[in-house]
Amino acid sequence: MSNKSPAIAQTSTGGTSGTNVAAVLDTTKSSAREKLHQTYASDPKYKKYTQQVEKCLNAFDNVHEWADCIAFLKQLLKTFQSYMQFKEIPYKLIVAKRLAQCLNPALPTGVHQRALDVYTHILSVLGTEGLKRDLPLWSSGLFPFFEYAATSVKPILLTIYDTHYLPLQAGLRPVMKSFILALLPGLEEETGEFFEKVLSLLDRLSATVSPVFFIQNIWLIMITMASARGTALNFLSRRLPRLHADEDITQIVGRDIGLMIRAFAAALEDDNLLVRRGALDILLQSMRVDSAAIKRAHSEDTVILMRAATGVVLRRDLSLNRRLYTWLLGPDEKSENQTVFLRQHALQLLNTTLKDEMFAPSGEYSESRPFKIFISLLDKWEIGSALTDVLILDALKAIRFLMQRDAEEHNEDISMTASTLYEAVEPSILWKQLLAAIMKDLTEDNKTGAIDLTLFLLRSLPMQDDEVRSLHLPVIFAAITEELQREINDDPSKAAQASVRECLALQEEIFQHIPLESLSQRPGLNAAVETSTSSLSSLAFAHAFYGLEFTESNPSSEVLNPLVAVLEHMFRISQALSRSISAQQGGSIELRAALSQVLRVLSGVVCAVDRSYDTSLSLSWEPSEWLYSMLDCLDLEAVSFTLVDQVVSLILSLHGAQKLSPKLSMDKRPVVSCMVKKLFRYLHQDLATCHVRAVSLIWSIESTSRPHEVESIIAQSMCSPESRNVYEAYEAFGVLWRLSEDESLPGVRLKVPLMIVLETLKHDDPTLRRVGETWMRCNLRSYIRVLEPVLRDLLDPSIHRISRISRVSGKEIRGFVYERSFDQRYVAHLLEILLSIVQFGGQGFSKSARGTFLRRSCDPVLLQRLSLAGVDANASYLDALIEVLSRFLQSEPKDQDAPVMHPLNTVIQSSAIDLLQTIVARGEIETLAIEILEPTVIGKLFLCIHLHRLDLQNKLLRFLHSIISASTSYAYNGNSPPEDRSTEGSQESGKRGYTVNSLLTQTIIDGITIPLNRPVMQHWLDFVLMAVPQFQPALQSVISPIADCLCRQLRLLLSDALKASQPIPNERYPRVATDAEFTMLLNALERLLVLGLTQKSDANSQEDDTPVQEKPGAESGGILGYVSNVFTTDNASAAVEDQLTSHSPGYKSLHDGIRVLLAIWVNMVWRDTTGLRPEADSLSMIYNRTHARCRRVLEHLFRAYPTEVLESVIECWDHDALLRSKGSDQPATGIFGLVDVLIASAQNAVHMICDSISIRISNTSERSRKPANANLSDIVLFNFLERYFQRLEGPLALQVWSRFMQLAKDLASSRDFKVQVFLALKCLCVLGDKVTQTTAIDDKRIRKDLQETFGKLLDACVTFVGKSTDQPNWIRRTTKESVTNGRSSPALRGVSDSKQDEKPDSSTATPSDNGKPTWGAELPSQITVFIASTVVPELRRFLMDNDKVASACSNIVYYIVSPGIKMKARPLDADVVVVDIFREMIKIPPAMKVWRVAVMDVLYDHRIFNSNSSVAMKWKPIIKAVFDSDKTSFPDLLSRVATSPSANIFTNREHEMLLRSLNLRRLALVLFTGEKNHFLTQLPAIQEKLVDILRNVPSPIVQCEVYLCIRVLLCRLAAHSMTSFWPVILTELYRIFAQIIDSVPSDGSEDLQLILSASKCLDLLLTLQTEEFQIHQWIFITDTVDAVFRPDDWSPESMFDQLAEVVGSLPIPEPREPQNIGLSLPTSTSLAFPAHSDRALRKPILKSIRQIDSIRDLFPFFSHVSISSYESVYASSGNIDWEAVEQGVLDDMFDGR
Repeated sequence: MSNKSPAIAQTSTGGTSGTNVAAVLDTTKSSAREKLHQTYASDPKYKKYTQQVEKCLNAFDNVHEWADCIAFLKQLLKTFQSYMQFKEIPYKLIVAKRLAQCLNPALPTGVHQRALDVYTHILSVLGTEGLKRDLPLWSSGLFPFFEYAATSVKPILLTIYDTHYLPLQAGLRPVMKSFILALLPGLEEETGEFFEKVLSLLDRLSATVSPVFFIQNIWLIMITMASARGTALNFLSRRLPRLHADEDITQIVGRDIGLMIRAFAAALEDDNLLVRRGALDILLQSMRVDSAAIKRAHSEDTVILMRAATGVVLRRDLSLNRRLYTWLLGPDEKSENQTVFLRQHALQLLNTTLKDEMFAPSGEYSESRPFKIFISLLDKWEIGSALTDVLILDALKAIRFLMQRDAEEHNEDISMTASTLYEAVEPSILWKQLLAAIMKDLTEDNKTGAIDLTLFLLRSLPMQDDEVRSLHLPVIFAAITEELQREINDDPSKAAQASVRECLALQEEIFQHIPLESLSQRPGLNAAVETSTSSLSSLAFAHAFYGLEFTESNPSSEVLNPLVAVLEHMFRISQALSRSISAQQGGSIELRAALSQVLRVLSGVVCAVDRSYDTSLSLSWEPSEWLYSMLDCLDLEAVSFTLVDQVVSLILSLHGAQKLSPKLSMDKRPVVSCMVKKLFRYLHQDLATCHVRAVSLIWSIESTSRPHEVESIIAQSMCSPESRNVYEAYEAFGVLWRLSEDESLPGVRLKVPLMIVLETLKHDDPTLRRVGETWMRCNLRSYIRVLEPVLRDLLDPSIHRISRISRVSGKEIRGFVYERSFDQRYVAHLLEILLSIVQFGGQGFSKSARGTFLRRSCDPVLLQRLSLAGVDANASYLDALIEVLSRFLQSEPKDQDAPVMHPLNTVIQSSAIDLLQTIVARGEIETLAIEILEPTVIGKLFLCIHLHRLDLQNKLLRFLHSIISASTSYAYNGNSPPEDRSTEGSQESGKRGYTVNSLLTQTIIDGITIPLNRPVMQHWLDFVLMAVPQFQPALQSVISPIADCLCRQLRLLLSDALKASQPIPNERYPRVATDAEFTMLLNALERLLVLGLTQKSDANSQEDDTPVQEKPGAESGGILGYVSNVFTTDNASAAVEDQLTSHSPGYKSLHDGIRVLLAIWVNMVWRDTTGLRPEADSLSMIYNRTHARCRRVLEHLFRAYPTEVLESVIECWDHDALLRSKGSDQPATGIFGLVDVLIASAQNAVHMICDSISIRISNTSERSRKPANANLSDIVLFNFLERYFQRLEGPLALQVWSRFMQLAKDLASSRDFKVQVFLALKCLCVLGDKVTQTTAIDDKRIRKDLQETFGKLLDACVTFVGKSTDQPNWIRRTTKESVTNGRSSPALRGVSDSKQDEKPDSSTATPSDNGKPTWGAELPSQITVFIASTVVPELRRFLMDNDKVASACSNIVYYIVSPGIKMKARPLDADVVVVDIFREMIKIPPAMKVWRVAVMDVLYDHRIFNSNSSVAMKWKPIIKAVFDSDKTSFPDLLSRVATSPSANIFTNREHEMLLRSLNLRRLALVLFTGEKNHFLTQLPAIQEKLVDILRNVPSPIVQCEVYLCIRVLLCRLAAHSMTSFWPVILTELYRIFAQIIDSVPSDGSEDLQLILSASKCLDLLLTLQTEEFQIHQWIFITDTVDAVFRPDDWSPESMFDQLAEVVGSLPIPEPREPQNIGLSLPTSTSLAFPAHSDRALRKPILKSIRQIDSIRDLFPFFSHVSISSYESVYASSGNIDWEAVEQGVLDDMFDGR
């Protein structure tokens, strides 16, 4: 006990005891006390009495077991009995503490009885006045004891209460709450022997004050004490009267109904079932839902009660639910009366409560709670039906909001609740509400809330309920359709409104869920309504069905089938809309979109009827009128393809529908013509996205219309007088032809338009001919398609011939003779056409005809005619054509028919000869003529391009190709074969033999790039591809510019294609290149890149197609490897090597080409799988075909030049961040996916990358060859390799292991540190992670390699960081600091010492190799971060051996961690990386010795508490780990706390106290790092040390820290575990505050900090409201309603109220600097009652105060703490802001003082 206390000090020197404590009383009390004191002070007997008591109390220090306690108490009692004449107890503070300690529940009953005997004696001596004076001292032991007292002891205790306490009467008012708390445990069991006694004691206690005040204390107890709720309810159930609805309860419970409501809410939310049941019983008994009290209460109070009451349904307990239902529905048993009662009294409140919680969920519960309550209440239909009516729409809106908000997180709880709610609600009520709301939306302008909600329901929640699908949805569907028809018929422009548009979307969604048969019949109604509903319209019927009000404007008499009504309404809506659109010449986009939606629904209904309806439906509609209104709409320009698609599809469906009458027919030519012409417009080249669907629709029309109807319409459009229309018609027909499948027999079914196209090939009009040739190039698909119809007609059976042998000059000539005449003009015409085809087709035609066999034909007529003509079906088309032509050639007319048939026969034969010659022959030309013609042709071409003349270019290019072909063959004809010459020789002879025309390159580039030249670009590309291989040796310089030009074109096409894949806002389709254009450009690029790098040498011509995968030994060599094997001389190999440096044009072209190919590879991947847009078909085809061709190009280039291509790919990956991200996100299409495609195995890939790295990191002198790509650094290669490793699976990682380890070992064995060592370590960590997950790690060799290499690389990196400079960059310290703090710590070196000493050179890396310029000063910090994040967590997996792990950790601590801590002025402020390393190391047991020392150094550093609290939180797990892992640490810390004063007489006492207070604070920190009850086993030892300090160390600076420790213990231990500690804590706190009342400390006194610490401790106790403390808190604050509603004769009884008066009455000193100590007077805002949606959390008031200079600084706290505490209990229902509590403790710990 501190001898600071003047009271104690005085008595110990012989003065009278306890006098100063009397100052707790008011002035009259203190004057009586003074007189008493003066009387006793001079009495020598009293002095002796005091000494006897003191001696007796000192004996308590020797108490070791319970028997000693009894002896002590006997002696004490005997002493008191010896001096009965004195009405005063000396040393009463200590006496009260000792007696309270003797009532510890753990002691036996005998001790308790003895202690109570002493209490009885003391209270008898003191009398009523004396007890009233010292009430806090004696009550603190007696009140808590009743709960634990044994049966034999309880009567004594009750007698004490009865005899000594009850006589105090009004004097008990301040302790009322504590006294009730003390007695309530006696009401636990009704059958208990003390039940009645306690009950009567409570009744008498109630009589001492007003019953209202008494009951208000019971409410407070119910709010704050969970354990006392059951007993409090037992009391209330007997004492609260039964009340009727209109009786006023305020007479009994006082004005503050809110307090009572909160008490009930706390009981209703209690975890104990019985408590909840009791609370509901009392609600039914005294506080019914229709009572005056609830009507009078504040709305937020009633919501609190209703929220708590409805929460009981979540317990799923029948007894609770039954009581709740009775409370909500009233006492009546009849259902109708119950429903009336609910609607009258409870429904509004219930609805408000649940709705508020749904839309503004409280953080205390899960968001699904109100919905679950709603679902549970549905079980009781009397509540459920009424509640559903008012709440269901709001509930669904709230659920939708929550589900959409959590869409990313997929909150399972909410989605499950949504489904359950939907299934639980009565469907008829739900759909009634939705229908009414939808109708309201439709009639009010632009409201879509209910429609959106219904859509959400249908889309997000499973529709498995048959009743909904077959009953409610059909009724709703029909009703909405009719309502829409009424709205739109009145005013078609309404269809553009959002509500109508949304409603149409809703109709689409509903129709997907309806079985058709449900739509064709109505559900039954009850008999009363039945008769009148047979003839109701759908809308009126729906209102009648759901019982909604509706007035029918014009009732019809006929009985309607709802399905018929729906169809009729749909036809009327679509007709009205189409007329409106036609009248407005296109209307608005919204109107067209609405029509589109209507047609979608209508199509669905029509298809469903035709598919699954049994009988025919008779509609009242005019099919032709509807049809023409639709066709009028089609004629408009503004109509989008989507709408055209829908209209045409629907007309086709209706034409084919069998179940509808009258039937719609589209046999009339104008109808077919209108549709076909409209669709033909969408086959324009600029509308590539519409082509596939338009073609499909045209074929559908062709199939359903009359024969040859579509064919003639197309032919007619192609013969239009306007030339522009003709070109467009040709183009459209070309698209139709190209996209039609062979099975459709386009050649037969569209023969006339085809012939019109083919005739243009020989047409006089050059423009038409150009159109035809372009058509053939772009749209042909296959020559066989064109050949088949011609061949079919050439084999016409009417051309009948028989074989004949003619004898001429004795020779026999086989031939044929025509039996009869036939249409020779037609055959001649066919052959002319065929000649033009063959001339046009050239080799392509021959190849196609030669490679396709007749048996593959889809035309049965052709096959039949071939067999009649005797042609074998296994022959090819070319064979058949030659056979047929040779027959025409050999056939002659009969003699009698000769004059008529001969002229035309000659024409036929002439054509046949031309054809045969074109197929078979070739031509030659003179050299001189070639040399004259070439410049002329090139010049003419150049002019044509720039004057945009397309028609001649094609023929000129052919001509030019023939010329160059001939001239190069002449130029090289006489020379020896290319492989016998060196590269240089070939170039020289090329220059001699053929020189390039200077204009040629530019002409070709212009021909390809000029946009207006686009229509003939194909011809240019063909020319380049045919010609370049022939002039390649001489024209090497031309290849590079053309390749660049192709790259640019591909980039432009790619960007167009990507734009087209975005949604189109204004219905205009952007220009997109077809897959054919992409393919042509890619073909050309592929050939040119290969040609650009190939020289006519044996090595390269061989290598072009050799797959690298088959040569694992040389895969990295590429062209260099092969060339150096072929040429033996040094200068020859050097020449070839130079050819492929990154500076050569060929290599530059290759790199640029690969960039473009990569862009296509990554971007042209079709991802829109929904297919909702009609253009998706075309775009996906373009994307997929281009992507596939791009892949083949890359594969070919890679086979030819593996290393060059791979390094280019990696360089692109490094330069393009987008590619890097694609590489990770879409493995199939990203860069890594490409590497997998190009290289057959991961082993080869890694081998190639490692070789590339090896070439770069070897010394220049040692290099066997130069790197293929000088721009690519080894750092980039390492980064790529690391990412590549990350993607590998375990087995693949194993395959690449050996090759990578070879590289890693080379680096690990190098003497100097290079940045590559760190990069290799990163790669090894990734690869090691994969390999250690496979069984291969059991292989000793692999394990040894991993351990050794990893260990060496890590050591090198760690050593580099430690020794990189004297001031490591990542620590950032000054030289001065390094000198003062730079002592080395040999203790931490551990295992690594010897190793470091063995190789002194390893740290002296040369500056040049220390790190590349790209890393520079950042390298050490990057290594450190990597070690913290990756290396340390994986150490045990990679090193496996405990010694090696410990050694590695030792190095890391020595070189990285220790310097990092020492360089900081505050040790906890060490770099975040250091903390991360610690946090990982504490998970490694073998390294414990290494890191434990370092952490202990930090903990015992005297500057540790200078840091701020946020930094400290990072160290929390680290400090905890030390004390968990090492059992000696905690006792060691405790021993430091208890260290006795030094014997050294020179020790500065103040310094000693400071050290002790620091150790106490360390103890607080260590306790704080633990979890709840973590240090429970150490509690006795801690308690002993703290009590010892309180008794023996009077220094305020040390005692402050004791209170900090107590605060930490309160946060970290369960409250009941500190029971034995309470008497000491209470006595000390009482002593400190009693002392202030007696003598106020002066400003600046050293006691002020101790007072602040004690105040904070009490502040925390009041915040936590632990059950143990609540019974004592009245000593310090007013804990009853008097805190707020003070009675008239009130005087301060609690300590803080008295302190407020004492401190408030002090004179104000001279004005000093105002200090903001962080405590403001509680204002209305800070203490205002919080809204229920976010209940306030209790937090300490003094949280932000760190220091006080005067006791006045605490005046706001003393004066407001009682009211604050009361209001926080009132507002927060016992919820504590633990975050603020713990933060406050931490801030006090790390206050920097």
